[in-house]
Amino acid sequence: MIAIRPRSILSVALVCLLALGVSGCGLSAELDREGNPERKPTPTQTLTVEIPTRAANPSPSGIPTHSPSVPVQEEQGCPPSGLRFRADAGDAAMGLRAMGLDVTNCGDRRYTLNGYPSVTVLDESGDPFPGVRTVQGTDEVSMAPEDPGPRQVTLDPGETAHAALYWRMHNQDGVYLRVAPEKGDDTVTVRPPNPLDIGPENILGTTAWQPSA
Repeated sequence: MIAIRPRSILSVALVCLLALGVSGCGLSAELDREGNPERKPTPTQTLTVEIPTRAANPSPSGIPTHSPSVPVQEEQGCPPSGLRFRADAGDAAMGLRAMGLDVTNCGDRRYTLNGYPSVTVLDESGDPFPGVRTVQGTDEVSMAPEDPGPRQVTLDPGETAHAALYWRMHNQDGVYLRVAPEKGDDTVTVRPPNPLDIGPENILGTTAWQPSA
């Protein structure tokens, strides 16, 4: 057998190509030994990948968040009118929707109510919800309880009166309520805990103010 003593990597490569093909010989290892005789570790490159972060959902419940462009009643303190309004979370049964509306005398003098609240449903932009008609009483809202009727209610400081709102379920939501003690009085805007699924071309019936139990 004739011993082949290659003088260069080129010779090794030629022998490998003739005998086994490129993939069958240790050509890569020999090239590595030639270029790095001291066997120093080859530095590895670190690949940095920037993973874009997804913005958090501002409203996990799906309910629209309050728009700064819609001025609503302050959460604390007493409004200049001396009256504070509050709408509750509402209730639902057999397609009938109900929501309570309270007014509290937070001022320092007595306030007298005599009739029905003035209520307008607003969309998320603060504009009147199209096609919703507000009526005094509940006769035009199917299956709604009977309206007890208007009476004079005098609130001393700290006392509260209550009214109820009724409507039939629809597939679009009103977000705010523009309310006043009675028609023609100064209004404020409140946001109920839940939207009103009242939709367009619908009727909102209101009961008269009654003393809170």
